Amino acid sequence: MAEATAEQDNNIVKKVALSSFLGNFIEWFDYGSYSYLATIIAAVFFADDGASGLIMTFAVFAISFVARPFGAFIWGSLGDKKGRKWALSVSIFLMSGATFLIGLLPTFAMVGWIAPVLLLCCRVVQGFSASGEYAGAATFLAEYAPTNKRGLYCSLVPASTSIGLLVGSGIAAFMLFALPETDLHTWGWRIPFLMAGPLGFIAHYIRTKLEDSPTYHAMQDAMTAQPGETLHPVRDLFQKHLKKLVISFGACMLNAVGFYAVLTYLPTYLTDAVGMDAGMATLATNISLVAYVAFVFASGWISDRFGRKRMLITACVAFIVLTVPAFMLLNTANFVVVLVVEMVLCLILTINDGTLSSYLTETFPTEVRYTGFALSFNLANALFGGTASLICTSLIAGTGNNLAPAFYLIGISVIALIAMILSHEHSGKDLSEVE
Repeated sequence: MAEATAEQDNNIVKKVALSSFLGNFIEWFDYGSYSYLATIIAAVFFADDGASGLIMTFAVFAISFVARPFGAFIWGSLGDKKGRKWALSVSIFLMSGATFLIGLLPTFAMVGWIAPVLLLCCRVVQGFSASGEYAGAATFLAEYAPTNKRGLYCSLVPASTSIGLLVGSGIAAFMLFALPETDLHTWGWRIPFLMAGPLGFIAHYIRTKLEDSPTYHAMQDAMTAQPGETLHPVRDLFQKHLKKLVISFGACMLNAVGFYAVLTYLPTYLTDAVGMDAGMATLATNISLVAYVAFVFASGWISDRFGRKRMLITACVAFIVLTVPAFMLLNTANFVVVLVVEMVLCLILTINDGTLSSYLTETFPTEVRYTGFALSFNLANALFGGTASLICTSLIAGTGNNLAPAFYLIGISVIALIAMILSHEHSGKDLSEVE
């Protein structure tokens, strides 16, 4: 009987892991496709594949992130009130649907400026619904995971984002290589976005078959035992856990800028600022993404043994010390050098990324966990993640200095370091014990 129960629990965790993987995969597959096809999208939706068109394309990408904090309030609150399963099941439906619709939009040549307006609307809906995905998936998985393996299990969430980027980049690279430019501009660019439809349906179906975590059910039972007691996640978060929220926001800033700068902006940087061949730049990023997946799992496993705080501080210090030398080497445009540098940057990034999701789930108590995670993570991504490519491109254009993005990343790392020094260690603690 005990063996049957253990096998059943293991199967449930596998389904939770799969649903968490698929949701984030879809989200970041879309982001990767959008970023790696940025020059095509600029031509299709803005009729300008030059610098101004590229900036407008990245501006739409950045503006869509404005919806993420609002989505974090909604999905976080609903996830804490109605359950992780309910919020994740609805959010994946909206997110994948909005991404699918992008693949059906008319172009600038068809309807003029209505095209980029429609693109922006779809991306705002996508950003709003995606704001609950990363936090919800990590929270759901963390509450099911064994305490001594929480870091390893939660590292699946950032791993799924990199795999999504890798597949998006791979498909974009294949299309750039295999399709004539005319086909890319007429129908080829639509393929990655249309793929979100069936993938989203599969993830939605799996989530509807799951139950909320034992930790969440225990909290609900405790609330039921106290008549008149109701949940107010947003109010309680700001009244009782404001310091934790601010510190978590600071920690998330490095994740936001680092992730987008290293994994989505660098191909554009290497092509436009350094003058490297677009195919070679994309290849270097794809190889680095494969290494990122291995690194991020290793980082999650190590954090279970050495603690989240040490890992996150190590990432901050490494970025502060190594970012400028790394960008100087990137400017050589030598493929081997660029590949080694990108892999080093990915390694540093995974020390942060492989640890952050488990750190955030351990920071907030069950009744505000989803809301606290979602708000700190999405607010940082809205202000600093979605704008990373735009800010880096603008900094280079404004200063004429190819190292400007490096100094920006260093400044963010310093802020994150201060936040982590002020944080507390909760590794190894049962999530029901977090107060």
